[in-house]
Amino acid sequence: MLSCFVCVAENGSFSAAARDLHRTQSSVSQQIRALERQLQARLFDRTTRKVALTEAGAVYLQHVKGVLERIDEADQIVSDLDAGITGRLAISAPISFGTQALGAYLFQFRENHPDIDLDVSLSDRFADVAAEGLDLAIRMGVVTETQLIVRKIGLLKRSLAATPQYLDRRGRPGHPNDLEHHNYVVRSYLQGAEQIRLTGAQQEVIDVRVKPVLRSDNSHLICEAIAAGMGIGLVHDVLLEPMIASGTLERVLPDWLHEPQVIQAVYPSNRYIPKKVRLFVDGLAGFLRGSGALAE
Repeated sequence: MLSCFVCVAENGSFSAAARDLHRTQSSVSQQIRALERQLQARLFDRTTRKVALTEAGAVYLQHVKGVLERIDEADQIVSDLDAGITGRLAISAPISFGTQALGAYLFQFRENHPDIDLDVSLSDRFADVAAEGLDLAIRMGVVTETQLIVRKIGLLKRSLAATPQYLDRRGRPGHPNDLEHHNYVVRSYLQGAEQIRLTGAQQEVIDVRVKPVLRSDNSHLICEAIAAGMGIGLVHDVLLEPMIASGTLERVLPDWLHEPQVIQAVYPSNRYIPKKVRLFVDGLAGFLRGSGALAE
């Protein structure tokens, strides 16, 4: 009865609602009359040309739609309890994070849930989650889209790094102010990328201006440029540790901390988040925490 009322209200027509509901127009009319008798209120003004909500009908619609959404959500929750974790899981993530950090978790997740088919898009642009049919996107930094559901995963630690060869040639900075005399590689989409804020062991905070020799909106190119010895750059620790272990990079000013960057999962703005999505994000948070990538 409630779904019938909503359908008539949204279509503005009994006949159109009947087509959508695969019922006869007379049965739809009977449902609405029965609802009006139950409520003792007229919900629609009827003319020969159209059906329009009354004031009471508009108020009722506003509340009923929320009730139906919660019923649908409850149905999905119960279905999830009995259903296996199956089907397509479409994810978007930044390129460097996806290739150098997310991959290991994806393989682990797929091993634990073999009935999931992963569909992963790597891009440094902010994907339109709803329009592109994504279940979730991994975002670094602040999310401004108000229509999305946002869940904070944690704070990713970041460090300055360069190749040993570059530092042998140009000298190893001993103080943040020394960075002013070095080449720097920056992500062009980061606000304030030409100024670095570092915090010392005694909580001393220093802001330093740097000289970018390369700007790019592609995080993979940034990492490649740093590894090629072009200059000093900011790297997430989860990406940096393997390169330090291999001798490709070393930390610059290791006793000075750069503020971490928030990593978040964003979902389309529906009320219910499927179980497979919740499991994926919970697992990713645990994976990053276990690897030491997240700040305390």
